Amino acid sequence: MMNAMNESRFHEALRSLRVWDTALPEFRPADAPADPLGLFHAWFTAAAEAGEVEPHVMSLATVDEAGRPDVRMLMLHGADARGWHFASHATSAKGRQLAARPEAALGFYWPREGRQVRVRGRVTTGTAEEAYADLHARSTGALASALVGRQSEVLPSTEVLAEASAAAWERAKAEPEAASDTWTLYVLEPAEVEFFQGDERRRHVRLRYRRDDAAAPWTRELLWP
Repeated sequence: MMNAMNESRFHEALRSLRVWDTALPEFRPADAPADPLGLFHAWFTAAAEAGEVEPHVMSLATVDEAGRPDVRMLMLHGADARGWHFASHATSAKGRQLAARPEAALGFYWPREGRQVRVRGRVTTGTAEEAYADLHARSTGALASALVGRQSEVLPSTEVLAEASAAAWERAKAEPEAASDTWTLYVLEPAEVEFFQGDERRRHVRLRYRRDDAAAPWTRELLWP
């Protein structure tokens, strides 16, 4: 009975939702720059200024050794001429998957603007010095989380996590320069970047940038919505 009630409430809530019933920004692909990075910077800044909650949160899709796709949410740490930056433990599920198959995709969604950005390409790792700088540019809590480590491993109980977390917090406060041997900075070098602008009449605008190698100029093309 409870499952049936929950399912009914789920479908009722799902059917009640509306998308893009308000005015959305206009996007003119003809005015877009030759390089996708500048457009990404502009859209990201606009999303932050529009009040998007955590506009730096993105999805990261990888593939495991059996060819099965995997996806999770994490934070963007930067975007520059090298590519889109993020970080994690090399021993985590995503770290192991990227070591075996260094290709990934990123997804950003900013609903206030009706915008999405999708990025696909090869992933490389930064230097140990870059990983250290990345870790220590963040909060005490982020350092404590990194010092706990063991990401994606099976957890015996929440009590074990609480004990390990408390110890890591104490160390992070006592040793703010402490390092994590497995913390790794990753850089996704884009081969494709797509910008999606939603339209309330569903005439969505999709502009894709693509290139075969980093030395080649970008090709821009519109896609059917």
